Amino acid sequence: MFTFNDTARLQEAELIAELKAGNEAAFRMLVETYQSKVYNTALVIVQQPEEAEDIAQEVFVEVYQTVGQFRQEAKLTTWLYRITTSKALAHLRKRKARKRVSFLTSLFGVNNEVLYNPPDFQHPGVSLEQQEEMKTLFRAMDRLADTQKIAFTLHYLDELSHREIAQILQVSVSAVESLLHRAKQQLRKQLTPFYNERKKP
Repeated sequence: MFTFNDTARLQEAELIAELKAGNEAAFRMLVETYQSKVYNTALVIVQQPEEAEDIAQEVFVEVYQTVGQFRQEAKLTTWLYRITTSKALAHLRKRKARKRVSFLTSLFGVNNEVLYNPPDFQHPGVSLEQQEEMKTLFRAMDRLADTQKIAFTLHYLDELSHREIAQILQVSVSAVESLLHRAKQQLRKQLTPFYNERKKP
């Protein structure tokens, strides 16, 4: 009989075996363990709380439906991050498509304003004192290329190693290093005026 509690956690292989066997308690444990990480990662990428909630639900639905196909060539967390980032990017593409449609419609005189703007949201784990800085950072991140944004999020916010990110994005470690380097260059360029302004007396 499969049981668990807060102090006893299954080894990953055993958890995966229980998931593949369709054990609902194992699935609940997976959700309870990883739902915050999945939600927070999606939130940084899409920067819309409701959308991040939808993505998190989609991630766990996909895990439930496809865990039988998981070949365990990567860690369970790597697989979860891969699904999360993939779904977050899909949501961004749909949003950009809607934005283009709205813009084109407005050219023909229909009163249909473009609703997308850099978001104003409260990210979990960010203190009130840091909210202004984080909002500025997230707006700057929103201008990064998608792969740069994901690499930056996974490394600096989720604290994953270059190797782990390479496995998630299915690229080389050197490619991840390049993505992070370009992301930092772009962010430095965008954020320098903000910090210079804050330094003024």
